[in-house]
Amino acid sequence: MNQTQRLDATFAALADPTRRAILARLAAGEASVMELAEPFAISQPAISKHLQVLERAGLISRGRDAQRRPRRLEARPLADIAGWLEDYRKFWEGSFERLDELLDEMKASEKKQKRKKK
Repeated sequence: MNQTQRLDATFAALADPTRRAILARLAAGEASVMELAEPFAISQPAISKHLQVLERAGLISRGRDAQRRPRRLEARPLADIAGWLEDYRKFWEGSFERLDELLDEMKASEKKQKRKKK
C-alpha cells in the first residue's frame, strides 16, 4: 500500500464516529473486543467489523494475552495524517500573517487620516 492509499484508508476509517470513539478508548490502553463494545448500543459483530476497518487502515493491531486478543492503538497512520495536515497549517499561517500585515497597514492609514483631520 503506497502513502496515498494509506491516507485514503486512514481517512475512510476515521470518517465513522464509532471508529473514532474506539480509537479514543484505545488511546487510554489496550482493550478486548468485549470491552470496546461495552459503551455502544450495537452488536459485537458490528464492533468487529469496525475493528477490521481500523486494522486494515493500520490504526490498531491485535495482541495476544493468553485467551485474550486485545487491540491496541497504532500511532503511525495518525502521524502520517498530522504530517499531511502540516502543509495546510503552513498555508493558513502564511494567510494569517498576510492578513495581519494588511490590518496593520489599514490601522496605520486610519491613524494618519485622523491626524490630518485635527
